[in-house]
Amino acid sequence: MDDRAFALLTRLTEALERLAPPPAPPLDLAGAGAFVWHPSPAHLSPVAHVSRVEIGLLKGVERQKAILLENTLRFAGGLASNNAMLWGARGMGKSSLVKAVHAEVCVRARASMALIEIHREDIRSLPELLNLLRGQTRRCLILCDDLSFEKEDADYKALKSVLDGGIEGRPDNVLFYATSNRRHLMPRDMIENERSTAINPNEAIEEKVSLSDRFGIWLGFHNCDQDTYFAMVEGYAVSMNLPISVEDLRAKAVEWSVTRGARSGRVAWQCIQDISGQLGTKAA
Repeated sequence: MDDRAFALLTRLTEALERLAPPPAPPLDLAGAGAFVWHPSPAHLSPVAHVSRVEIGLLKGVERQKAILLENTLRFAGGLASNNAMLWGARGMGKSSLVKAVHAEVCVRARASMALIEIHREDIRSLPELLNLLRGQTRRCLILCDDLSFEKEDADYKALKSVLDGGIEGRPDNVLFYATSNRRHLMPRDMIENERSTAINPNEAIEEKVSLSDRFGIWLGFHNCDQDTYFAMVEGYAVSMNLPISVEDLRAKAVEWSVTRGARSGRVAWQCIQDISGQLGTKAA
């Protein structure tokens, strides 16, 4: 190889190195209490402040709260625990409960447990995340919010193997919680369509429906009644020290729910934000 060819090859090599993405930083779970997972390049981005609601402010979900808290306390204490799926009505506090339980367990158990959020579109990289966490001393609670799958979506296979069928299994220091508006993680019309067109209807949908069965805990969330809605609004108002009477608060809450066409924890919080702004209170 002559000098000119060698020099050209060197320049090409250097150019390729500059175009290559930087290496992922080493895993540091001690840097924060919560992280967001990014698969490309693979790294955990620390979260300085988690947007959460105090566990005592979550109303109308007492049974769900007790079950999830007990399961997470067991996990923090090194005892057997189950992955959990929280499914049901929108705005009823599914993801809020997970974040609130994480904070409560860290206080009660005096445990430094990391909360890691994985986005729905990155669920196929879940096995890679688990491999990074495997062998770490810190316990990790992974949350996937608003998890669901469409007809041509094959990402569920990665989650399915992780939950139950993988040869390595779930790491002892990892627990997985997911929230979804769908009980079986896929739309009902998709289930009915596959059942009606398949040669063997049960086998056609078994693979996808069985995914939700692999969660040891199922917690359903349903639309709340007016008394529960009032309890939510009043709890938020007290926590923010809003200078408003119960009668006026309830009247505004009813008007707000009518304009939104629903009653839920999310609607209650939005109502309180509106009232707070009218009263000149700073945002929470």
